Amino acid sequence: MNIAIAGRPNVGKSALFNRIAGRRIAIVHGQAGITRDRIFAKCEIGGKTFRLWDTGGIVGAGETQLTDEVRASAELAMAESDLILFVVDGQDGVNPMDRELARLIRKLHKPVLLLVNKIDDSKHEPRADEFSALGFEDVFPTSAAHGRGVPELLEKIENFLPAADLKPETSNLTRPIAVAILGRPNAGKSSLINALLRDRRAIVSEIPGTTRDAVDIEYEREGKRFLFIDTAGIRARSKHSSSVEVFSVMRAEKTITRADICVLVIDAAEGIKAQDRRIAALIQDARKACVIVLNKWDLLRTKRKQRQTMEDAIANARAELFFIDYAPVLVTSALTGE
Repeated sequence: MNIAIAGRPNVGKSALFNRIAGRRIAIVHGQAGITRDRIFAKCEIGGKTFRLWDTGGIVGAGETQLTDEVRASAELAMAESDLILFVVDGQDGVNPMDRELARLIRKLHKPVLLLVNKIDDSKHEPRADEFSALGFEDVFPTSAAHGRGVPELLEKIENFLPAADLKPETSNLTRPIAVAILGRPNAGKSSLINALLRDRRAIVSEIPGTTRDAVDIEYEREGKRFLFIDTAGIRARSKHSSSVEVFSVMRAEKTITRADICVLVIDAAEGIKAQDRRIAALIQDARKACVIVLNKWDLLRTKRKQRQTMEDAIANARAELFFIDYAPVLVTSALTGE
């Protein structure tokens, strides 16, 4: 389950993130370095795990409206979450930007907890009442700086977390093997799926995906059933794509959770980039089976030089992605079928 902290600048989102992730719950894993600020922590409450996302910076400067870039980043971050913690500043009162962001959040039809932060003592609690005008049912006066209201918040969050399913998964005997096709934009993910599905022995049907941009494709070959999860939608939506690209990692992680096998497609012509390493780390962290595919081999050099270059490319991939050394590395050209 993914939980996003959202709000305009300087309302205490990062302080609240640190308070939740650093106390009262156990941090299973913390991820740093995707942007200058810490982005997410894998957390646990009462044996139930979730990922807490700090969306610091998704709401930019301005008094009355979000810019197009900020809106795109905010929509993507929150749309990929299962629960939104909407943080406002109890000392400032309701701000026009709060109203703008509230309208955006309501359109997503997600569960929302409204956190009125900076309520440092009981005498300031009445300030939280005016935020009911934003139209959210669950309002929590909190103080990230002092931890006030955090225990109640954690209890509420726990109620949203799904219980662990202890029943034996007998359906696993008949369900298809889920294969996630992952990678950066334009690495050739969809082309690879299309190349695989050209096989005349395959029975193919498209199923609406579980995220806005994903498509699940059932595939049967020689009596074996597969479910390809096409993540073609993992891409930036803005020329200023840093924030949006960060939250594409969230989408990749949700896809990895569904998969039995992950296929990481890398553009061989461009080489391994930071985003490839991030996705590989998510696969390794989830302990999923993985195949690394160096695609677009047709773009590299002449046929006479390819064999030595292929060996070098595989060796380089193993060195760059050393932390997932159990994954075999294949070289392909989805375009030519090689």
